Amino acid sequence: MLENPFVELAGLLLVSAAIGWLGLRLRQPLVVAFVAAGILAGPAGLDWVRSRDQLGLLAQIGIALLLFVVGLKLDVRLIRSVGPVALATGLGQVAFTSIVGFGLCLALGMDAVASLYVAVALTFSSTIIIVKLLTDKREIDSLHGRIAIGFLIVQDVVVVLSMIALVAWSASQYAGSTLANVAWTLLKGFGLLGGFLLAMRLLLPRFLSALGRSPEVLVLFAVAWAVIAAAASEILGFGKELGALGAGVTLASAPQREILVTRLASLRDFLLLFFFVDLGARLELGLLAGQAAPAAVLSLFVLVGNPLIVMVIMGWLGYRSRTSFLAGLTVAQISEFSLILGALGVSLGHLAPGVLGLITLVGLVTIAASTYLILYSHPLYDRLAPWLGVFERRVAFAEEERLPPAEAAEILLVGLGRHGGHLAAQLRQRGHAVLGVDFDPETVKAWRESGLPARLGDATDPEFAASLPLAAARWVVCTLPDLHSNLALFQSLREHGFPGRIALGARTAEDARRLAERGADAVLYPFEDAAREAADLLCGAFQEGPRP
Repeated sequence: MLENPFVELAGLLLVSAAIGWLGLRLRQPLVVAFVAAGILAGPAGLDWVRSRDQLGLLAQIGIALLLFVVGLKLDVRLIRSVGPVALATGLGQVAFTSIVGFGLCLALGMDAVASLYVAVALTFSSTIIIVKLLTDKREIDSLHGRIAIGFLIVQDVVVVLSMIALVAWSASQYAGSTLANVAWTLLKGFGLLGGFLLAMRLLLPRFLSALGRSPEVLVLFAVAWAVIAAAASEILGFGKELGALGAGVTLASAPQREILVTRLASLRDFLLLFFFVDLGARLELGLLAGQAAPAAVLSLFVLVGNPLIVMVIMGWLGYRSRTSFLAGLTVAQISEFSLILGALGVSLGHLAPGVLGLITLVGLVTIAASTYLILYSHPLYDRLAPWLGVFERRVAFAEEERLPPAEAAEILLVGLGRHGGHLAAQLRQRGHAVLGVDFDPETVKAWRESGLPARLGDATDPEFAASLPLAAARWVVCTLPDLHSNLALFQSLREHGFPGRIALGARTAEDARRLAERGADAVLYPFEDAAREAADLLCGAFQEGPRP
């Protein structure tokens, strides 16, 4: 037992770091590891947690910062740009999950209020986890990655509206139903909104401009603004969560937004550790055991039902089954916001602790399982592809493109990033006809606007090679340094009988050896080639001697 709060905090951090390391080894998000650390340090384990007030305060600041950062990202211009597919998929998935989830919860014996909370909690997916996984897989700019990020933004907006509605509902219940109390609640709400608008228009731009020269002071001011707004909202009876969200939204259009988001990320993640540890420490394992059956049913619903509805909507919108499958897997888990929503319900007196335990158990199961689903999404699609055609229209018009004439594709260059773009430009300058291919729609659009032939495509797609004008091509060049992408493309080209030569990109000498053994005609080293060219340039300058 640890009596000193400082020693207790040190022990919690040590346990969290150890379990966090184990979670990384198992390729699991830290949310799962931190809740497990709380369970281990709580009454069911080592029974270290005594300073609940201090731990709770750090947890509340962490939640305030999380919601503040979410508000920072809710720029109106960004919301307008998510597109019809993100809007239709996001709202469709939220509606389906909440309605069917509500019915499932009622069937499992929950009352209407608990069913509503759990159903809404099941609709949210973790933007933090999905962005991390897609970034690690280098799929954040792919078509399915962009669509996934789009409907995750829609979900974030729904999170904001849901929390506002719950806090307002609680405030009206607390105040009573008389007309005077309702009017007073509305007046306070409009006063808080007016304060945010006034600060956004008159005060915040001046503060940000004055503090912009010092990033450290700028971040300190942002944290202070988030906590002050959260405290003001708490005093007015609307809860600190709403105030922190509003504070973030007031800075969402500021030029310093990206600096704040970047610099606050580490502080947010550190303080959120205490929320998840505190949540895990409060869970009663005996209570969780009684929730195993409903948790299994709801977890299966999230893992299967959420991706299915996304696939149905995207298929109806004209996307191929592969794109909709890869995007659909990103909603096969619930979010850290689901846990925060459950904790909010307990603090407002709407939920019993057992319901929060159920939401937490569903979160642990779905986050852990969906992480592996996303990491191994491509092999999983390869196995399920024969049965996924039902989710695709006969003509997938949303992704269908008119190919350039085959005779214009002497060299097919896959990957139009910095290295690939410069290589394509050099080849064109030397008289070669190049058709560029990239999985980033914005890159393809920019390439076309510059007057150069390009098309959308994903090298890891088994059907990718069949869509290329291979008959007239002498070379297929892949500048992507990812080994999996290169091996998948090479195998697909050989299966489709491509008679020309193939050049593939490699990041390491081991990757180059494997590609050469597989039969690649040439191996490109994007980083080593650039370093060698720079070294040749510098050595030539050294031989010329000092400038006269």
